[in-house]
Amino acid sequence: MEPVETVIVEQTHVACEGSGGALGHPRVFLNMEGKGYVDCPYCGRHFVLKPGAKVAHGH
Repeated sequence: MEPVETVIVEQTHVACEGSGGALGHPRVFLNMEGKGYVDCPYCGRHFVLKPGAKVAHGH
């Protein structure tokens, strides 16, 4: 089994589609507000908020 991919991001709201194409999964929108990280429920990809990233508030 391959290790879970970690993706460093600069926003608290991210979208994941897995590997894309036929190997992907439905696009899901994830929110990591208050935690600084979130895992995709489909593929397990681990999204981490970049240290020092400015968190946008609003919609």
